[in-house]
Amino acid sequence: MQLKQLEVFVQVARLKSFSKAADALYLTQPTISAHISALEGELGSKLVVRSTKEIQLTATGNILYGYANQILGLCERAEQEVKTASSDIQGALSIAASTVPSQYLLPRILPHLRKRYPKVFFQVFQGDSSQVAQRIFENGAEMGIIGSPVQKAGCVCTPFFSERMVIVTPNTPEFRELDGTISGQVLRASPFLVREPGSGTRKRSEEFLRGIGIDPRELTLAAQLQSTESILQGVKNGLGISIVSGLAAADYVQMGSILSFDYDSPLLDRQFYLIHHRTRPHSPAASMLLQELPRYFQGEIEAGSLKAEPTL
Repeated sequence: MQLKQLEVFVQVARLKSFSKAADALYLTQPTISAHISALEGELGSKLVVRSTKEIQLTATGNILYGYANQILGLCERAEQEVKTASSDIQGALSIAASTVPSQYLLPRILPHLRKRYPKVFFQVFQGDSSQVAQRIFENGAEMGIIGSPVQKAGCVCTPFFSERMVIVTPNTPEFRELDGTISGQVLRASPFLVREPGSGTRKRSEEFLRGIGIDPRELTLAAQLQSTESILQGVKNGLGISIVSGLAAADYVQMGSILSFDYDSPLLDRQFYLIHHRTRPHSPAASMLLQELPRYFQGEIEAGSLKAEPTL
């Protein structure tokens, strides 16, 4: 068996597709098929069953899959430990992040990390929480940051920071007259702006609404937008009200562009999570991020820069 054959086999098993494995490895589909056929020939056993929908592993394929993951993992770990021993932390670090972390958390810490680790190049991909988990699963990013835990085979979610979400409204007389207190009746009667269904912000917002006796399906929806920044701009311009990250809303509130309301419910507290693959070894840069990210935000909280509670 050759390492390349095992790498091809693992990608086919993970993605359940010869064409997707070819794209992931920058090979042609006939080359993928040739590697699998050669591996089956060497082992004298059928490893995959091809169907019109997706690839399935045979019983012997499942056995090989477990060993192949271990073998490739050891190879990566050996390479990374040798590099770590011979050089400082450097190279590209791919991070997938949902909207709030990518727009409001990472911009706080990346300047700090660039000063300490100038040879690391940070490549950030943005998507909703489910898209981030999928990118981690497919090895499209090494680390992820999301605002809602996800159940994805092989992925681990670790909480590192929590914040308070807020209800935001236009800064108009009708909302200023509420004098800092908003009721369920006002929430039911106001047009709402929401994020897309896969968003961690939307998931937590709906949990809060149900917790105070409001069915999210009964709300009057004015618009569904793809980012927190779009939501805030919509609120600022009178399109409706919304529930968003307190960190994201802070600048708008401070400038007087919108109003911010709290509500007596623990369901407005939400955590952010680091997500990574359970079995893949971390590069030196990824290990650095795992250590530095919780430490940095703990320091921000202690310094009073963030009004949130750490969850370390």
